[in-house]
Amino acid sequence: MAFDYKKEYKEFYMPKNKPGIVTVPSMNYIAVRGQGDPNQEDGEYKQSIGLLYGIAFTIKMSKMGDHQIDGYFDYVVPPLEGFWWQEGFTGIDYFHKEDFHWISVIRLPDFVTKADFDWAVQEATRKKKTDFSKAEFLTCHEGLCVQCMHIGSYDDEPATVSLMHEYMKQQGYELDITDQRLHHEIYLSDARKVAPEKLKTVIRHPIKVKEKLLATDLDTEPQIEMTEDEEIQFVAERILREHKAAFEELAK
Repeated sequence: MAFDYKKEYKEFYMPKNKPGIVTVPSMNYIAVRGQGDPNQEDGEYKQSIGLLYGIAFTIKMSKMGDHQIDGYFDYVVPPLEGFWWQEGFTGIDYFHKEDFHWISVIRLPDFVTKADFDWAVQEATRKKKTDFSKAEFLTCHEGLCVQCMHIGSYDDEPATVSLMHEYMKQQGYELDITDQRLHHEIYLSDARKVAPEKLKTVIRHPIKVKEKLLATDLDTEPQIEMTEDEEIQFVAERILREHKAAFEELAK
């Protein structure tokens, strides 16, 4: 039976439809970068999907040809995924899809090396008479994340994201979306065949442990973590110390 990443790694591909915290290991992908509205007919996004699957199935079917990959085992091609962002905006503005920047990806089995990937790009180009040079071998280190299974239309994702962020805060984390850590989606349904209200999409956001205010007393006290009430008291006492002479002068 072919190895199915969705079934073998359910913690990454089949989370519950309520938020959870997960640590994602390093993974290699076939990747194509682009920008613009993903719904545009014959647009850059839809063209990128064709490139991804062209290479993915070239690698999967390599067992039938002369290029034999060391450690190869039969597997189900993993689902389509995407990393998304918009310039000057933290998170996703679903009302301005034309501003999307994206990296469309499909996970590579660990046995696929960069040399095997390069061969697949050349082989797909030769067989399909299409330029696959936009595809790249991408290694991603996601690390600590909050994720949730979203069921429904892509346009309804903000409600799920809101639940994720609330849960994240309750667990002592904060959002950590950066140029290197991005909004991530994994598409478990074929949008061409499944009704919008039944679409299944894993949404994943990078997070980090929430930073608490660390303060050092003015003399010899060590660094301590402070609650909100302690922070207020600390600041008030510091102001009194620093301006003691002024206050005494006013009191005369």
